Amino acid sequence: MSPVEADLKAVLGAVGSLLAPIAELCLTRGATIQAVEEMLRQAFVDEAQRICGSDEVATSRISTMTGLTRREVTRLRSAARQESPATRSVATDLLTRWLSAPEYTRRGSPRVIARAGAAPSFEHLASTVTRDVHPRSLLAEMERLHLVEHDEDKDTVRLLVDAFVPRGDQPRMLGYLGDNVGDHLRGAVRNVLGAGDEHFEQALLADELSAESIQRARELITGQWRSLLTDVAPQLEALMAQDREAGRAQDQALRIGLYSWSRPMQAPPSPDNTGKTDGKT
Repeated sequence: MSPVEADLKAVLGAVGSLLAPIAELCLTRGATIQAVEEMLRQAFVDEAQRICGSDEVATSRISTMTGLTRREVTRLRSAARQESPATRSVATDLLTRWLSAPEYTRRGSPRVIARAGAAPSFEHLASTVTRDVHPRSLLAEMERLHLVEHDEDKDTVRLLVDAFVPRGDQPRMLGYLGDNVGDHLRGAVRNVLGAGDEHFEQALLADELSAESIQRARELITGQWRSLLTDVAPQLEALMAQDREAGRAQDQALRIGLYSWSRPMQAPPSPDNTGKTDGKT
């Protein structure tokens, strides 16, 4: 097998691993292979055009790169794009600020704050996130989403969650899936295609754990995420402020994530293969 064939085999093997969970999602939500195939064809055409770096690139060149016919490329280049579900909202921005701003947290946990008045208050917090939505309207929306609780007797507001997971909003949950997994995958792909250190992308694998240990590990991971949010988010806010003061173009976006996935081990370990934790690139 030539190096080119070996590389192609490895690429298709990696793609096969990615397609299994996509197939599971589609099958359980009624998306047919024809619909997915149409989107895959569209993605191939879009990426070929991006790689060529010009909207005027010849249809024949894209046809050669993708393996699609020229007629199919022409159709796809003129087709309407399907919009992704929106994920970011004023409520999610406020929740993130509440969980990360030092004056709104105590020992890593969100403080109960006054509804109105000077900082720290819900009214002041809302004003740092948006001037377009009145704090009372934002409070009502966050109560509807079961994100906060308003104690009318004390006129205080308490945060009920430490992450925005819109359980009853399937489009938004799917939007998060596409955004988070999509950016993770983009970073990993760019590292493979580039020098290997363009984006931070590491994972830790541990095996020979019990179900009880998995539950404990989930608690550890949640604690790590709280620490990341509390420590890093304020520093990112400071960097944004420095960019504004320096007059630098603020045209870059950064997504930082943490994920975990547990499953039964594929096979029992051999006598010379004891349990371990491995850092994986």
